[in-house]
Amino acid sequence: MAKVNPVTDQERTRIRELHSEGKGRNAIAKELGRSGRTISEEATKLGISFAARAGQVAAATEVRQADLADRRTAFATTLQDIAEREAAKMSQPLLYWDWGGKDHEFDTHLAPEPNPADKRALMGTVATALDRSLKLVPPKDESGVEEGLALITQLMSGLTAVYQAQQQDQEAGEGA
Repeated sequence: MAKVNPVTDQERTRIRELHSEGKGRNAIAKELGRSGRTISEEATKLGISFAARAGQVAAATEVRQADLADRRTAFATTLQDIAEREAAKMSQPLLYWDWGGKDHEFDTHLAPEPNPADKRALMGTVATALDRSLKLVPPKDESGVEEGLALITQLMSGLTAVYQAQQQDQEAGEGA
């Protein structure tokens, strides 16, 4: 069955030109008003490949992901700083102020530390900042549990091998 809208020689030339300019399959398809599949089929017939471009895209994606990881780490540090700064305020003097009264007077009072309601608000800020920081950059497991399990697994494998060898030797001795 013949194609309804076959690819012309002019389009094939344009595919080759755009490919040599470094354009990807989807960009070529969009420019020519063709499907990505059609461009892939014609590229195969022309002996050109988009595999190198795919490798470049993968490398660029990896770089972007690394940059985002660095930015998340930096922001997690900022959140940690906020949490520490706000936690320190719980034991520091706090200046309270009030504007009011019948003469609308401004009044201040220096308290040795925040009142319980303000401490609770500070704790909420600390908790939120720490929670978000830990979600951005979770702590590494430094307990050694995984290494211990690996060591136990190796030990058990070794003991099993020794036991099986002894069993084989014993069976060989009984058979003789």
